[in-house]
This record gives sequence, structure tokens and C-alpha cells, in this order.
Amino acid sequence: MRADPQQVWEMLADFGAIGQWLDGVDHSCILTTNADGPVGTARRVQMGRMTLVETITEFDAPTTLAYDIVGLPRWLRHFNNRWTLRADGSATAVTLTTTVDLGPGRTRELAARLVCLLLSKMSSDTMLAALATRSERAHV
Repeated sequence: MRADPQQVWEMLADFGAIGQWLDGVDHSCILTTNADGPVGTARRVQMGRMTLVETITEFDAPTTLAYDIVGLPRWLRHFNNRWTLRADGSATAVTLTTTVDLGPGRTRELAARLVCLLLSKMSSDTMLAALATRSERAHV
């Protein structure tokens, strides 16, 4: 993205403010914080009738933010997003990695791969585009 890494990081690290840059989020807020640092901080994300709780599992400023997501269909046993930032000249290379666990078994493993492919097109691409639009607008 054509924005300074610090600007991109500040948007991601403002964990309760995802609703300010991601279309489709009706409301977001911080539910809990951790006195020892950002890991363990949880936010509530409301998207239509769906409510998610996302809890920070990794926070390495200004390069890495990861969080687990709860509130998706039960067959998604574990769902995690991990953002990594890397300076690329005056721009920022952003990677969003989604990890899905549907449980043991070959069929579930194949289904998890399919879910990841679908989510990468629907969710990850949307989130990356929204972050780019907002951070590039702030960069001007």
C-alpha cells in the first residue's frame, strides 16, 4: 500500500476502531484489556446480525498483530487472522494470513482449505482493500 508503515500500524493497533475503516462493520468496541499489554485485549465486532469477539494473541509493534475470532459457525473450531507489515520504500507491504481449524480428519482438512480459499477472496481481500484505502487517504 502507498502509505507509511507507521500509519498502517496505527490503524491496525487501534483495535477497537475497525468499524472506522472496514465496510460492513456496524459497530466495534473494546470489551476487555490486559494490564500487562495488548495480548488478551478483546473487541466486539457487530456486522448485521453477526457478533464476533476477537482477542489479540500476538502483538509485536509495529509489525505483527494476530487475533483469534469467536462467533463464527460452530464447525469453524478455530479461526485466526495474522497481519504482518514490512516497509517497502515509502510504502508498506501488508500480509494477512488466515488460519482455520475444522478439527481432525482428511475431509475436514480439505474443507478447511476450501474455507480459506473462499475467505481469502471474500474477507481478506476486502479487509486489505479497506485498510489500503483508509491508510492511503490518511497519507495524502
